[in-house]
Amino acid sequence: MTGTRRGGAGRRGPGFTLVEMLVALAVMAMLGLMAWRGVDAMGRAQDNTRRISADVQALQAGLIQWGMDLDAMAPSTPIAALDFDGQVLRITRQYQVDDPAAAGAFAGSGGLRVIAWSVRDVDGRRQWLRWQSALVHTRAQWEQAWQQAAWWGQNPSEALRRGEVVIVPADQWQIFYFRRNSWSSPLSSAAEGAVPPGGQQPLPDGVRLVLSLSAGSAISGTLVRDWVRPTLGPGGS
Repeated sequence: MTGTRRGGAGRRGPGFTLVEMLVALAVMAMLGLMAWRGVDAMGRAQDNTRRISADVQALQAGLIQWGMDLDAMAPSTPIAALDFDGQVLRITRQYQVDDPAAAGAFAGSGGLRVIAWSVRDVDGRRQWLRWQSALVHTRAQWEQAWQQAAWWGQNPSEALRRGEVVIVPADQWQIFYFRRNSWSSPLSSAAEGAVPPGGQQPLPDGVRLVLSLSAGSAISGTLVRDWVRPTLGPGGS
């Protein structure tokens, strides 16, 4: 009788013991944690890819706009077409004139805009920026917009900030002009060149942009972009 009772007590019925349940729960928790980490890593990778893609697209769009602004420069007389003061590059850009018979810088239903490029602090971070004025149709309007572009590059008001677009983070930039078969600073080139009777410097044959993209951004390092004037000749003609 005693042996029979011992044999019956040693047999296990259906189900799981408490230890087996705890082990199973621990394994499931580990698998869940691993799965969550994998999903989280995938999410971070996707966010990083989107950020890099957005920064690349913004830089490409900025460089395209840079070239378009220079391509559409107005003739250098009777108004200034291009100027760099060491901080701001100002461009007088022509916009399409609907009347093909119209002549002159301010003629027709089109007009001009003053465009400015600079690197300046925005919310505590240095950025490469573009600014544009409203369309101008008179000499007085152009002179006002030309002065506003200079103010915008130094200490802009809230009203002037409305005309700016942030391109990409950049620590600094440099501009060079191609004149007399060499690249040089626009300031030194202006000092060495002869000023025509109208008071305006002739347009350079090329403009070089050297942009130092901020470290820690999706894109970093030094970028160099050369622009060549489509039509070469006195006064940009």
